[in-house]
Amino acid sequence: MRLGRSTARPKPVRWIGNARQDLKGFPEDVQWRLGGAIWDAQRGLKAAFAKPLKGFGGAGVLEIVDDFDGETYRAVYTVRFSGVVYVLHAFQKKAKHGIATPRAELALIDQRLKRAKEDYEQWLESKAASTRTPGRKSP
Repeated sequence: MRLGRSTARPKPVRWIGNARQDLKGFPEDVQWRLGGAIWDAQRGLKAAFAKPLKGFGGAGVLEIVDDFDGETYRAVYTVRFSGVVYVLHAFQKKAKHGIATPRAELALIDQRLKRAKEDYEQWLESKAASTRTPGRKSP
């Protein structure tokens, strides 16, 4: 079941680091499930199996978990930035004990969240520059 409201036009998705390549390396069934959750986010929805990632201050950073053939696959994305979905990380959980996300993965997610913020600020600036009328100074 999908929760939330749908917007008419999907938000663009931007991939940080090698998240897209990593996701494409997952089994096809996993790619479909995680990709479907990202598509939901693009449409303003939240997949029922997308949960806020602890340690990132609320529901702006979400983790999608899929178990397949005895293995666990995860993708992390953020909707913190208006009008765009950033996919921060995709990885296969290797640890055989506990369900917590390993510290090294959390550190990488934090680093990529900072990169996403920088990218978003640049994206906004370029968007604003493209809408300015030539010859006029912006306020």
